[in-house]
Amino acid sequence: MIRLLSIALLGTLLGASLFAQQNAVTPPHTNLKVGDVAPDFTLPATTGDKVTLSSFRGKAPVVLAFFPAAFTGGCTKEMLGYQASLSKFEGASTKIFGISGDNTPSQKEFAKQLNVAFPILSDFASRKVMADYGVLLPNLGMANRTTFVIDKDGRIVHIEEGSGAIDPSGAEMACSKLAHNTK
Repeated sequence: MIRLLSIALLGTLLGASLFAQQNAVTPPHTNLKVGDVAPDFTLPATTGDKVTLSSFRGKAPVVLAFFPAAFTGGCTKEMLGYQASLSKFEGASTKIFGISGDNTPSQKEFAKQLNVAFPILSDFASRKVMADYGVLLPNLGMANRTTFVIDKDGRIVHIEEGSGAIDPSGAEMACSKLAHNTK
């Protein structure tokens, strides 16, 4: 009888915990909007160097694909989607960067396993970039999945949030429009 009560209590606690997690993970929406200047940053990359967003001003559009965590299903699918579409982004002279709160060694292994040819940036140290872009889930220390397309002037021209951002086709279309100057 005590064992049965323990199992029932454990089941109830587990169910309540899962329910609370689902409700706690309701992703916020970014405070940025199309037309805003993208916040500048410098972050370490899986390539071993540091990437500064403003260094691309006047040179190339940039895609910032914030994802929650390396080695998870949706994030793997998203990064593989960008890799599969890499030639289209390069054809539009666009630079792609994945960004997460994972540490750089974890991201390097993730990138290696997926064989991605674009850098993944780490916001592990301070989570400041995720906060500046309004994608930080503070209770979890990770990013809400959000993609920003930034034009050569440093302005945000496209934002996609949530599970829809797993598919890079929206970002790809925005970059194609930029390449053809048809905003």
